[in-house]
Amino acid sequence: MFSLWRDYLEVAEDKDKVTKPKAKKAAKEAAKPKPAKAATADKTVKAAAKPEAKPAVKKAAKADKAVKTAAKTAAEPTAKKTVKATKKAAKTPGDYVPRLKVFYNDKVIPYMIGKFDYANPNMVPKISKISINSRVSTARDEVKDLESITEDITVIAGQKAVVTRAKKAIANFKIRQGDPVGATVTIRGRRMYEFLDRMISIAIPRVRDFNGLREKSFDGYGNFSFGVKEQIIFPEIDYDKVNKIRGMDITIVTTANTDEEGYELLKSLGMPFRIIESAGPGN
Repeated sequence: MFSLWRDYLEVAEDKDKVTKPKAKKAAKEAAKPKPAKAATADKTVKAAAKPEAKPAVKKAAKADKAVKTAAKTAAEPTAKKTVKATKKAAKTPGDYVPRLKVFYNDKVIPYMIGKFDYANPNMVPKISKISINSRVSTARDEVKDLESITEDITVIAGQKAVVTRAKKAIANFKIRQGDPVGATVTIRGRRMYEFLDRMISIAIPRVRDFNGLREKSFDGYGNFSFGVKEQIIFPEIDYDKVNKIRGMDITIVTTANTDEEGYELLKSLGMPFRIIESAGPGN
């Protein structure tokens, strides 16, 4: 019995020796990565799909870029207009209109039409600009004098004044060409009406021994010029900071064709002339 068992074991061992390598080999073959074929097939499919997908992707990208460029181009003019409108609104806040301009539109225009029988309201003369200038004899030697009068004119007008220079040499006054001789500023629009209003209502009444402006100071074309002996008549000037009393010349330029029209225009706006004629719209 024992021998049979031993023989059986030996046979079993022999079988194991034969079958085990076969089983191991089969197991190894079974364990090999078969999905490699699938991966290869997947790569083939992707490679085949790439040539077709690339043009479509490129076309979509180009179309998207074209849409963005068109939107940017269309938005640029609108953005520029918005910026300009914002700047304009910042310069003139709200719908503010100087009261003297309102008076001109409501009272002066009807008065001038009735006075001169204008066929159209646009024919009524108006003020186009006002020039303020001052001559400083010591401007070349004393820089502080020139700076002082420049600052005074800037404060009075509400606009930066510029230095005027000699256009030609004058030996009698020891002035060379290009030497600084004074300061000037020209104002228009809203600043012009505000300055004229302050001058008529506040500055001129503060002049000592004032007897009225000379009506003969027109130039023949409706423009009026007059002089001021002291800059301190304007309320904007701080008397304590003034180092020297200086005068200035003021020229009011109008669109009138004759002195008579210019005279009636300025008188109706409130300019205090010496000769009092027919009452204007303000009286």
